Amino acid sequence: MNAATRILGVPGAAGRIDVAVDRPESVTDDPQSGRVRGLAVIAHPHPLYGGTRDNKVVQTLARALLALGYVCWRPDFRGVGDSEGVHDAGTGETEDLLAVIAAARAAEPDGADLPLVLAGFSFGTMVQSRVAARLAQAGTPAARLVFVGTAASRFGIEEVPDDTLVIHGETDETVPLAAVLDWARPQSLPVVVIPGADHFFHHKLTVIKQLVMRALR
Repeated sequence: MNAATRILGVPGAAGRIDVAVDRPESVTDDPQSGRVRGLAVIAHPHPLYGGTRDNKVVQTLARALLALGYVCWRPDFRGVGDSEGVHDAGTGETEDLLAVIAAARAAEPDGADLPLVLAGFSFGTMVQSRVAARLAQAGTPAARLVFVGTAASRFGIEEVPDDTLVIHGETDETVPLAAVLDWARPQSLPVVVIPGADHFFHHKLTVIKQLVMRALR
């Protein structure tokens, strides 16, 4: 994402999980800058349709969370880039993200106590919903979830906490807005709709960044 991005390999069940890591930047005349507020793991769209951690929506989520003080971990799913293994329809990917979370926590001196944000775009929302459920069952729930382009018409998305930020495009043809509302309605879960936005949020990335920063600030 920038010159300071580090590339790490996290051991997973199918081999190496290739992860890009960005840390909040320090500014010399601002003692509060560079302070780590929490950890964020961001999941990319479907690997079989060109999804990678460098997707523009994924990078936008990372920039917003980085600006808020979160160390951002962006893994490539199995079979993407230098991540080993093959696509596993979300099952193996869930295990891989849990491994990435464990690595992110271990990398910080107080990592076990830092708030965790799980963010995802499209296919990534399905995986993150499963990860969130697993963490909650283990008694270590994520602090917040951020879902963009929730793939409610294509996969079974788990129920999520009522403070989850759900962002969707009004004119999304890949995942119709109606499908997301049908998923959200039984949970009484608000959905933030960006007028005129398609599934890939062309020309709407700044709006996503502003919404995330406003919600999590």
